Amino acid sequence: MLESFLIFMVFKIPTKNHKGKSFIIKTSSFSCICSLLALVILLGFADCVLCNKESIDSAPLGFEISGFDKNVKVKNLVSENGVFQFGFLEKDGGEFVVGIRYNLGPKSANLPVWTVGGGVRVSNNSTFRLSMDGRLTLVENHSNFIVWSSDTSNIGVEKVTLLNNGNLVLMGSESRVVWASFDRPTNTLLPGQTLHYPQNLRASSTKSVSSYYTFVIREPEGLALMWESNITYWTIPLSSSPAAIKEARFDPNGVLGLYDDMEKMVWSISSKDFGETSVSLRHLRMDQDGNLRIYSWNDAVRSWRVGWQAVEDQCNVFGSCGLYSVCGYNSTGPICDCLYSDSLDSGNVFPSPDSGASGCKKMVDLGNCKAHTSMSIMKQTVLYGLYPPHDIDMMLSEKECKEYCSNDTTCLALTSKNDGSGICTLKRTAFISGSTSPSIPSTSFLKVCLVPQAVAAKGANPNATPKAISFPFQVNYRKFISAVAYVVLVTVLAILVLELFIVVFVYHKRRYVSQNRALKGTKTNIQDNALIRLSYKEVQEITSGFSTQLGFFVFKGLLLEEMVVVAKVLDVTVLSEKEFIKAVSILGGTHHRNLTALKGFCFEAKHKILIYECIPNGSVDKWLFDDKKEKNWQQRIDIGVGVTRALVYLHTECQLCIPHGNLKLENVLLDDKLFPKVTDFGIKSFLQSGGSCSSSEESPSEKDIFMLGKMLIEIVLLSRNTVADSLDQVMDQVMQEQKYLDSEDLRGVERVVRIALWCMQNQPFLRPSVGEVMKVLEGTLSVDRPPTSFAYRNDHDTEINVAGVVAEIEPGSSGVVL
Repeated sequence: MLESFLIFMVFKIPTKNHKGKSFIIKTSSFSCICSLLALVILLGFADCVLCNKESIDSAPLGFEISGFDKNVKVKNLVSENGVFQFGFLEKDGGEFVVGIRYNLGPKSANLPVWTVGGGVRVSNNSTFRLSMDGRLTLVENHSNFIVWSSDTSNIGVEKVTLLNNGNLVLMGSESRVVWASFDRPTNTLLPGQTLHYPQNLRASSTKSVSSYYTFVIREPEGLALMWESNITYWTIPLSSSPAAIKEARFDPNGVLGLYDDMEKMVWSISSKDFGETSVSLRHLRMDQDGNLRIYSWNDAVRSWRVGWQAVEDQCNVFGSCGLYSVCGYNSTGPICDCLYSDSLDSGNVFPSPDSGASGCKKMVDLGNCKAHTSMSIMKQTVLYGLYPPHDIDMMLSEKECKEYCSNDTTCLALTSKNDGSGICTLKRTAFISGSTSPSIPSTSFLKVCLVPQAVAAKGANPNATPKAISFPFQVNYRKFISAVAYVVLVTVLAILVLELFIVVFVYHKRRYVSQNRALKGTKTNIQDNALIRLSYKEVQEITSGFSTQLGFFVFKGLLLEEMVVVAKVLDVTVLSEKEFIKAVSILGGTHHRNLTALKGFCFEAKHKILIYECIPNGSVDKWLFDDKKEKNWQQRIDIGVGVTRALVYLHTECQLCIPHGNLKLENVLLDDKLFPKVTDFGIKSFLQSGGSCSSSEESPSEKDIFMLGKMLIEIVLLSRNTVADSLDQVMDQVMQEQKYLDSEDLRGVERVVRIALWCMQNQPFLRPSVGEVMKVLEGTLSVDRPPTSFAYRNDHDTEINVAGVVAEIEPGSSGVVL
């Protein structure tokens, strides 16, 4: 194409005639050919120069790098100062991530500092490109599936540049930055980079699943290290409560500071080499072992050294050693040992904390003990449950605590504190870990099978008459035939039992391998790699052929024989596989303590299934309307607050607004501590229709607000019958059915009823936002009385035209805090 264009192009050369006037002449064919040859030579020389250049710091639209093409002229982006490099980074198992790493020479020194999609893993048959519309995309070539995108199309992007500070940026005209990797941290903060609320740093994983450990900004603690979303094992000591936490900054001098919205530093920590001019490179990293550390580059020995770490005692990091193990010490430092002394893999160094297991033997099934159970004592040891991490505290002495656990079949272990507090902590999960140290004032007990003592031999009776000895040839013929037949029959039965055992073993082995393959992520292209893709056959296996039904199209299952899950069969036919996986990846990217966790999915032509974590206590409606179960006002309002928090997260804190679409008591589950977890979010409004929180008429998010109000009324009245004409009628019904409420509780009830009635207004624009509902329930906003003419019904057809719902509490006002 280029050659054709050059051959037919007419060169116009400005020159002058003999009179000194300018004129244009057409070159001859010979001069045109000469010009073309010169141009070809120049282009060939330029191409020869580029063919030896493997890295640049900037690239225009159309730039791409591949994990497989070794003939690509430009293989990586390298910052101008040579410190950082961007490209494909190989992981274990032949998988790759795409991201930024140091470019310091030794392989061990070239640590990753940012990864695309938080560490999404791809095969080497993948391409990363800056498309002509201005998007950065990571594409799996075999399926042409876009694994990750920067969502920057058509906003004026002209080039991509890797800056000297390690920031990958997309630039428009006049070097205007329109997108930056610094605004999307993964597990590392570089000097000059900030962490804004509600961003977090998540530890990288050695597997294709997301790590359990995160570094978060959280009120009121400020900064915290967390296991999953509900265990905090490190926080900073704030001397005073700031107005609002805004961000954490990591400075080039090695200082990590926390700032409020007034730009005031409220807390800081510095590396031990603070101020040393010899240190040229530093970074803050959330490590795989769950610890937060500041690293400094030692140029003399060409390696990284730790200048500060958040948790000095690594055994204080929750779940450091994984399942069935304890963290302890020897002369070299912290090590992992097994709960059971006969485990073959005990005494290992620290395993991968996100592996879910430590290599130690799992707890024995106490239900299969041949004798009774006994308690194994572990002095100066504290135990805790990993899955779920909810222990039960009781005020009992060590002896009473041990007896209580011995008589409770659901109790598997306990820890009794010897610090004078009298706290006894029971463990009702088999997934246990712990730590031991001479400084720990606790004694733990682990329930084990009782080993029976040998039975004493009975003494011989001296007066007994010995039986006569019979020889084989003295036995008659019939008895001999019977004996032979008996031996043959027993042998045949033994062979059949052995064959049956082999068949069962092979079946379970194949089932385990099949599920394990799914867990390794070999069948999924989900962006965050936290989800497991299963075939329909595998779903049948983990649910034992859908044998245990928990609800409409909901079945109980066991994943890898350890994790209890539920499989929800969907009636979704309008989405393609690409659309379904994209929707599921967004739903799987939600992480909130009041949402049930999505663990996996199945997509086949006739089968679409979602796999959720199993919440033990069932739905709220069963608990709420069960007259035999005791329930107080605080428990009920806590459930309402938890549901509202989940809705706030879905509507306002996710990258894409996710409407619930089917909010009701049946879709709120309770764990063993009556902690609410919302499920089925996004299925109706997101999976089936593509998802949106806004429309021309009543949006899905506004419908969610209406259903939230209806749910709050049902929680208040402990009844499905929520028809009334006004606030006063609702309160009269409360007084009639719940006479035990005191005056303070009644003020709280009225506050909830007021905001619930506003949520149920027929005109969507009159309803409060979910954030306003949350503030009313927390007591930071006051709420006006709904109009007396308002009558709410389940079908919300009432027409109302009023204005004003909530108002900020002014100093001196009397807002009731629930």
